[in-house]
Amino acid sequence: MIQVCLNGARGAGDSAAVPLFPDALAESAAEAVAAGAVDVHVHPKSPCGADSMAPRVVGAALAAIRAVVDVPVGVTTGGWAEPDPGRRLERVRSWTVLPDHASVNWHEPGAEELAAALLERGIGVEAGIWSGTDGARLFRRSPLAPRMLRVLAEVTDQEPATAPATARELLAALAGTAPGVPVLLHGEEGGAWPVLRLARERGLATRVGLEDTRCLPDGRPARSNAELVAAAVALTG
Repeated sequence: MIQVCLNGARGAGDSAAVPLFPDALAESAAEAVAAGAVDVHVHPKSPCGADSMAPRVVGAALAAIRAVVDVPVGVTTGGWAEPDPGRRLERVRSWTVLPDHASVNWHEPGAEELAAALLERGIGVEAGIWSGTDGARLFRRSPLAPRMLRVLAEVTDQEPATAPATARELLAALAGTAPGVPVLLHGEEGGAWPVLRLARERGLATRVGLEDTRCLPDGRPARSNAELVAAAVALTG
């Protein structure tokens, strides 16, 4: 399974290829799905281009994407989008258009409560476990672990030479934590492609997109999310 991560916390200054607002997100998602992605992860943006969990912003992004693709669509709940844990809960409870799933970074304050609120609303939870944090330890003792849609094993090591080893350490830390819950392994920047190759070697789901890397495997700048997905399919097919 390849998930496309359309934009992340990037903005217009990062690359003209990064889609920010509903029409561009929809076009990019449609192209990426046509290229082989079977799931979409998006960071809805406020009018000024910042990540947002506001109901109107989330609803507009989801409606636009769902109008052109028939695959699950998920959103971020990262602390940078709404720093106050209590406010994040309020945002989730006020959503009028619900995503299929939402990622929760387990090392962030209030993660357990946030995941519970999402589950109460029937929204699948991707447990984001970042390398270099205590996320794996916290997740291991969580009673919610068996109820996750999937675990996102997120490798923050951006060095191509060391990212795969960091990924193996993270997977080892997660082993046996939530039996039966699938793992999606991915890296970022320089570690994106080495970790993606490892994911496919291990038979794990993975993701690619302009959130994680702006470059193709040969180092050329990617012109679109679809180009990144097509490159991932070629590497893993």
